[in-house]
This record gives sequence, structure tokens and C-alpha cells, in this order.
Amino acid sequence: MSERPVIALRVRPGKPTASERASVDRRWRASHLLLAPHRLGFFLAMVVLVAAGSWWALVQLDRVSPVLSLPYALSPSLAHGAVMTFGFIPLFFSGFLFTAGPKWLGVPPLTPRQLRVPLLLHAAGWLLCLAGAHLHGLTALAGLVLACAGLSWVTALFWGLVRRSQADDQVHARTAGAACIVGCLSLAGLALSLLLGEPDVARACILTGLWGFVVVVYVSVAHRMIPFFTSSALPRIDAWRPFWVLWLMLAVAAAEVVAVWVELDGPLQGTAGTVWQVARGAFELAAGGVLLWLAVVWGLVQSFKNRLLAMLHIGFFWLGLALVLGGLSQWLGLGQDAPVLALGSLHALTMGCLASLMLAMVTRVSCGHSGRALVADNLIWTLFWLLQAATLLRIVAAAQTALAGWLLLAAALLWAGVMGVWGVRLGNWYGRLRADARPG
Repeated sequence: MSERPVIALRVRPGKPTASERASVDRRWRASHLLLAPHRLGFFLAMVVLVAAGSWWALVQLDRVSPVLSLPYALSPSLAHGAVMTFGFIPLFFSGFLFTAGPKWLGVPPLTPRQLRVPLLLHAAGWLLCLAGAHLHGLTALAGLVLACAGLSWVTALFWGLVRRSQADDQVHARTAGAACIVGCLSLAGLALSLLLGEPDVARACILTGLWGFVVVVYVSVAHRMIPFFTSSALPRIDAWRPFWVLWLMLAVAAAEVVAVWVELDGPLQGTAGTVWQVARGAFELAAGGVLLWLAVVWGLVQSFKNRLLAMLHIGFFWLGLALVLGGLSQWLGLGQDAPVLALGSLHALTMGCLASLMLAMVTRVSCGHSGRALVADNLIWTLFWLLQAATLLRIVAAAQTALAGWLLLAAALLWAGVMGVWGVRLGNWYGRLRADARPG
């Protein structure tokens, strides 16, 4: 009899019992989205992601068939670039940064209710913008203003965490915070350029946001988390992440932003254009080669023992491939006074690298914070490889052959299908209590 209290004390505080786990409310409730920052951010990101993917597939169908005859108040290519850069990705960033960020910085986390209004503003803005792309330019512009307000609000909240931090290592958080400021400025510039009727400047703002905001946050998180995840899953591999690697990736992003504005009026011509293409191509080939080497050093081959880890490493490998393809594009275009396959390089970055890392990282965080095992099951693994197939289709379509339109449609349909299935599955998790009955 006297041993029973001692046995009871051995149960880890807060660990749910079997009966408590069995009694968990399994119903989906909107109120559950406010139980943790990642729930609301990720759910809204899925809504915008699925909507944007479905919309782009319809646009591609409209381009190859007269069945839909969609009206356009805004260039669909411009709207596509904008929503794929500034739409769902910042919402995923918010869910991640307000979950991991307070741990990095050693500060109390914000409550989901503090994030509710800015995140809803951002998501609603992009849904309105997509509708406005067909209805009226001012409607699309109003959506951009709402989205910019939401992103700026979230950025201010994140910098509030940074300012309160006393942590010794704030490099990754501050880098992500600085990138968010670039994102706000780029999105504001996009809205202003559309208002003034400057589509070339609008495109430059989108590409600035892609490299200076999205890519910078991605490489900051990758530099901090991929070696950590790898060493945790594969103990024989050390968490090697020297800061020169981060500086290199940030330098690449900065160089690409500079290139966007140097080429604002089109590719440079004459001797200056030749020198520029040779130099830019050499830089991208060299940087891409280093990143491919780094992917191998970080454990690309060994990662295939763990599907979820392999997804992260393959996504990072695409970053090096995108730069190599970009460098080759510059050099192959020397005889044509303009780069070739530039869209192939761009989509190797966006679909191959960024989307692959998004699928892997969001799945990992969602599994861990829903009380599920940190594994990629057969469905997630299949979706990941279908995403790789969509990426290859899009890269091949960049060659502008007679089949380019149909290849684009196939890639868009495959993307929409993958993101639709993934979004519905994980969105279903966010509105339900954790499977292990723990809070969060």
C-alpha cells in the first residue's frame, strides 16, 4: 500500500493518461484554431494555397481552351507571381516564427488571439486580390492593401519579440525579421506600381520579395534547423552549420535582388550585357556548386533513411540546382543577347526548393504539434514525389516548345492536386485537439 504514491509520482507531470487520451474531443472546431499560433497561421496559409493553386490551374485551362473565357482585369502572370510570393508563404512563416521564434529568443510567446486580426487581414486580402484579378483592378489593389497591412502588423509583432529578447544568439531571428521588413516594402511597392500602371516595376517588386524576403527567411531557417533535424534523426552526423554558409546564402539572395533592378528595363545590351551575363552566370554557377556540395555534407544521401528528413534535404538540394540552372541560362543566352530557360531556373527555386521545403517543414511541425509521430507516411511521401514531377514539367515547359501550354496545364493541375490533398489533410488537423491530449 505504501508504494502506490511513489509509483504515482513517477508519472511525468502533465502526461495524459490512457483514459484522458481516449476522451479527447475528436470534432473539428474553428475555436481550436486559436489554441496555438501555428494552427491559425498554417490553416489560413492552406486556404490561400489551395485557392491560388486552383485559380492558376483554371487560368492555364483558359489559355489552352476557349471553354472558360475568363475576363482579366489584371495580368494573370503578375497576379500569379504575387500570390505565390506574398500569399500563403508569409502565413506559413507566421505560424512557424511565432512557434519557434520565442524559443530561439527565450521570450514568452504571443497568444494566437494577438495574431488573429493581422493573419485574417492577410489571408482575406489575397482572396480579394485573386477575385479582383478578374473583376476590377481596384478590387485587386484593395486586396493588396489589406494583405500589406496584415504582413506589416505581423512583422511589428515579431520585432517586438526580438526587442524583448536577451538571448546571446539572435542572428537567425533578426535575419528573418529584417527579411520581413523587405517583404513589407516589396508588397507596398507592388501595390503602388500597379496603382501607377508600372507592370515592370511591379514584377521587380515581386522578385525582390521572392529573393529578399522569402528566400532569406527560408535559408535562415534551413541553416538553423536542417543540421539540427539531421543530427537528431541520424546521431552519427554532427550538426555542422558554420556562419559563413549563412553569409554565402544571404549574399546570393542580395546579388539576385541587385540583378532584378539592374535588368529592370530588360537584359543589358552590347559589351556591358555580355560582361554582365558572363559574370552573373559565373557567380550563380559557383554559388550553386557550393550549395550542392553543402547539401551532400549536410547528409543528403544518409537522409534517405528517414523520409521526412529526405524531403528537407532534397528541397535544399534544389536551391543549388536552381542557381546552377540560372548560371547556365545566362551563359547559354549569350548568343541571343538574353538568358534562356530563365523561367526554368525560377521554378526550380520556387517549386523545387521552396515548395519542397514547405511541404517537409510544415508537415514536420504539424505532426509534432498535433501529437503524431514525426514521420512522412505513404500519402505525404507520394505527394512529395508528385510535387517533384510537377516541378520537372514546369522546367521542361520553360523551353517554349509547341507543347509548352499543355505542359504548363499539366504542371498546374498536378500542383493544384498535390496542394489540395495536402491542404485538406493538414487543415483537418488544425481544427482538432491533439491526438495525445496534450495542450497546444
